Amino acid sequence: MTLVRRLARPLLAASFIQEGLDAVLHPAKRVEQARPLVQAVAAPLNLPQDPEVLIRANGAVMMGAGALFALGRFPRITGLALAATVAPGVYLHVMSLRSEKDGERRKGELDDLLRDLGRLGGALLASVDTEGRPGLAWRGRHAAEHLGASAQRTTRAARREAKRAAKDAKRSVGVE
Repeated sequence: MTLVRRLARPLLAASFIQEGLDAVLHPAKRVEQARPLVQAVAAPLNLPQDPEVLIRANGAVMMGAGALFALGRFPRITGLALAATVAPGVYLHVMSLRSEKDGERRKGELDDLLRDLGRLGGALLASVDTEGRPGLAWRGRHAAEHLGASAQRTTRAARREAKRAAKDAKRSVGVE
């Protein structure tokens, strides 16, 4: 892992861990803001209707994924998990921003939205960072190409051997 990744991952993860801890310990301050979103998505996704439970669960995932990401464990998966945990917050900030009339509170919502968008972008970048190694898609294509080439070589070798065996059989029949 490069020095930049060793520094950047914990720096990005710190805000997720802190927000996740706050969500687990103090979900009540987010409940009313999250209620419309929970009512909209809970039933179709077979999730609990209680916003507090979902806020705590999101916070726990945020903390766990953030800690693993900071340590460099499963960085692509945890980066994707972090992006998924911040996405509902982005949506809620957009909805609050649209309905807020007070200029000072609107500026605060805009600041929160931009912070969350930055965190979402960082998490998405982390989820596609291969650290210079080929990704799974490339590995799959490469393995398929290698397998196809190997099959062609085997087929050619089998045909050569079959022709050789046929010639040998004809010679041995003609000799007897």
